[in-house]
Parts: sequence; C-alpha cells; structure tokens
Amino acid sequence: MINILLDGSNIDADWLYGTLKKYIKPAQKVTVVAFSFAESIRSADMWEKLYTPRVGRYYDSIVGAFAAYGIGDDDVTFVNYFTDTPETAARKIMDADILYFPGGNPVLMMQRIDRMGLRKTILQHDGVVMGFSAGALIQMEEYHLSPDDDFPEFMYSNGLPWLRDFYLEVHYEGNEVQDEAINRVLAERDAVVYATACGKGAILAAEGRLTLLGDVRIFSNR
Repeated sequence: MINILLDGSNIDADWLYGTLKKYIKPAQKVTVVAFSFAESIRSADMWEKLYTPRVGRYYDSIVGAFAAYGIGDDDVTFVNYFTDTPETAARKIMDADILYFPGGNPVLMMQRIDRMGLRKTILQHDGVVMGFSAGALIQMEEYHLSPDDDFPEFMYSNGLPWLRDFYLEVHYEGNEVQDEAINRVLAERDAVVYATACGKGAILAAEGRLTLLGDVRIFSNR
C-alpha cells in the first residue's frame, strides 16, 4: 500500500516526478473519487462543470498531470456522486490501480463516501492512494483543520484509517492562524505535525516509512 499526500495537483513537477515515477506507471488505471465539492454543488450538471473533459474546471489539472507518467485521459475514470450508483462506484474503485482524492472539503467528502457505502470498498484497495489538500487529509485516521473561509473554527475530524501518529497542515504559509493550530495539535495530541508549503510539499508513505518531498516543515514537542 502506497499513500501519497500532496499539497497540490502538480504531480508532474520536477521535484515530485523523480520519486513518484517509481509508483505511478504507464497505462495504470486511475479512479478519481470526486466527492470533495462544495455544498453549493447540488446537481449532475453542476458537478460536470467541475470534473468533465473540456468544460470541467478541475479536469485538466487532475488528468493532465498524469500524462507525464504515461497515463492518458482514457485511463482516468471519475466517480460521479450524482449519477453513479453504489454498485457502479464500487466497480470503478475496484478496477483502479490508483485511487485519487481531489482537494476541496474533506468533511463533505467523507460524508459522501459513507452515504454511498464506499468506505469498505475503498479500504480494500491495496494499490496507490493519492490526493491533494483535502484528498491528503482524509488519508489520515484523524486530521485537523485550521480556521479558514470554509471552517471558521479549529476542528478535528476523522478520515480513513490508513495513516496515524502524525498530523498534516496543508498550504502552509507560516501565518499566525496556522501556527496557532499547529501548536494546539502539539499540545492536545502530542504528535508530529508536518506542514506542506503551498503546492511545493508532499509526503510519501511507503514500505513503513515516510519520505518528505519538497518543502515540508516538521513541528514536534519530542
């Protein structure tokens, strides 16, 4: 099992490619679990404006970056929350070599995974799991959220129980709000916090060890 925690969707960046090409191979099948969209997205038509070819706001940034690894558009499948059934969604997940979780709202993403009954199927995946921002956070058994426009209060929430014993601060800019959140986690959980710089940091969890890629700061009381 390989977990890749990204700060952005730029997996074709030079500082990532040299490492990730060991795990992302040509013609592998990628399934994007596109459930992290905002609460204001309430229909298939609205969802398609985010994730479909030609018109999708996020489509090119997700799918296009895989081209560097020899994975084409036809190798990438999206799970559509509005049109897929639990059965068709599960089949897409089971057929994947790589599961990909996009950025957005991690709390809503987990709620939608559970509403569609996909948690067990996802956890049975034994290939590569990768995601950026919210898609990185939900790979952790518990994660924290610093206050921002979407989450005005600091909070802890539960993700999928792949990774534990550390916390992740995404889009780290060293501002007071983020540092206060990190210090709170250090005080309340006594765990290491890794902070990935905006679009410039990532963490690879493979073979029982963590590898920090790019710009990642480490905070610890230990």
